[in-house]
Amino acid sequence: MNDFQKSLEKYASLVVKVGVNVQPGQTLVVTAPILASDYVRLIVRKAYEVGAKYVHVEWHDDEVIRTRYELAPANSFNYYPQFGADGWADMAKNNAAFLWIIAANPDLLQDIEPQRIKAANIAASTALQPFRTYQMGDKVSWSIVAVPSQPWADKVFPEVAEHDRVDKLWALIFQATRADLDDPVQAWRAHTDTLDQKAASLNERKYKKLHYTAPGTDLTIELPASHRWVSAGSPNAQGIQFISNMPTEEVFTVPLKTGVNGTVSSTKPLSYGGNLIENIRLTFKDGKIVEFDADQGYDTLKGLIETDEGSQFLGEVALVPHKSPISDTNLIFYNTLFDENASNHLAIGKGLAFCLEGGKTMSKEELEAQGLNDSLAHVDFMIGSAEMDIDGILEDGTTEQVFRKGNWAF
Repeated sequence: MNDFQKSLEKYASLVVKVGVNVQPGQTLVVTAPILASDYVRLIVRKAYEVGAKYVHVEWHDDEVIRTRYELAPANSFNYYPQFGADGWADMAKNNAAFLWIIAANPDLLQDIEPQRIKAANIAASTALQPFRTYQMGDKVSWSIVAVPSQPWADKVFPEVAEHDRVDKLWALIFQATRADLDDPVQAWRAHTDTLDQKAASLNERKYKKLHYTAPGTDLTIELPASHRWVSAGSPNAQGIQFISNMPTEEVFTVPLKTGVNGTVSSTKPLSYGGNLIENIRLTFKDGKIVEFDADQGYDTLKGLIETDEGSQFLGEVALVPHKSPISDTNLIFYNTLFDENASNHLAIGKGLAFCLEGGKTMSKEELEAQGLNDSLAHVDFMIGSAEMDIDGILEDGTTEQVFRKGNWAF
C-alpha cells in the first residue's frame, strides 16, 4: 500500500469513527459525487466494519446538475421531490447519521439565470425543512468532508501543471484533516481539546457584544443572554459526539437577531449556488441587512438575501485565528468548508439552536423569544484578515481584547 492509499484509508476511517461517529446498528446516509466513488467505497466498508446496520448512498453528478439548469423548463425549479424529503426526515427520525462528501466546482452554474438557482434553493430548503430541524439542532450526527475534483483543483492551483493539481489538492486535504499523521484520531482529540478551551474561555467571559474593526468593517454584534460558544465536537440527541466539519478551526455562537449594526466586508470569495461572489459589502441596522453590494456575483448575493425574511439577518458568529493551518497555506480554496476555517466568518440566515442554553429542546417560538433567527438559508461568508481587531464588551460596558491583528489576544 503506497502513502496515498494509506492516507486515504486513514481519512475514511477518521470520518466514520470521529466525524459522523457511526454506532453499531445505525444507518449511515452518504451523499456524494460520482467522481468520489473510490472514496465512498472505503467509507461504506469502514461503516460496516464498525457495525453499521445499513449504508445508503445518494449519488449526484455535476454534468447532470448543469444540464438541468440549462434545459429544464423554468417552472420546474419550484419543484423538489417530496418522497426524497420525506425519506430524509424519516431517516433522521430513526437516528441515522448523515455524511456529505463534496467536490464542488466553484463555477458549475456560471452564466445560469440566477432566478433558476434561487427558485431551486428555496424549493429544496422548504421541502427539507423537517430534516433540517434535526440537522441544525444537532439532534442527529452529521459531517461534511471533501475530496478533490479536477475543476476545483484547477481553480485553486492554476499555476501548477494540470496533471499534478488533483494530487496537490489531495495532499492539502489530508494535511488539513490530519489524515496524513500516524494517529489522526488522537490528533483530532488534541485539536478538539484546544478548541474546547477557547470556547470555555469565551463562555466564562459572557460578552454582551463583539465589536469588529478592519478595512471596510466596523460592526457591532450583540449576543443573546443565553448564548454559548461551542467548537468542533457536539453531542447528538443520544449523547454521541460527532464533528460536523472536517477540517474545522472555529469556535462559534449565535448573534441576537436584532442586535447587529454597522458595516462588514468579506475577505475571501464565497462559492454559493455554483457561482462565486467576491468582495461582499453589507450594512446592518437593528440586525437587518439594509444595504448590500458585491464586485462579482451581485445577483447571486441578492437571491440569497431575498430567500425569505430571515435571510436578511445573521445566524452565526465564528472566530478563527488568521494564523491557523489552513490560513497558513496562503491559498484561497473557493470552497467554504476550507475558507471558513481560515477566517473569521458570519452566516446569513438560520441560527443554530444548540448555541443557546437549552436550545436543543426549545420550540420554534421559544427560540425566537431568545433572539434566534430562523430562515431557510444558512450560508457562511468570510470576513477575517491579519488586519482585524475584535473587542468583547461586557454587560457593564467594560471592553476587553479578543482578537488583535487577526489572532487571539488571550
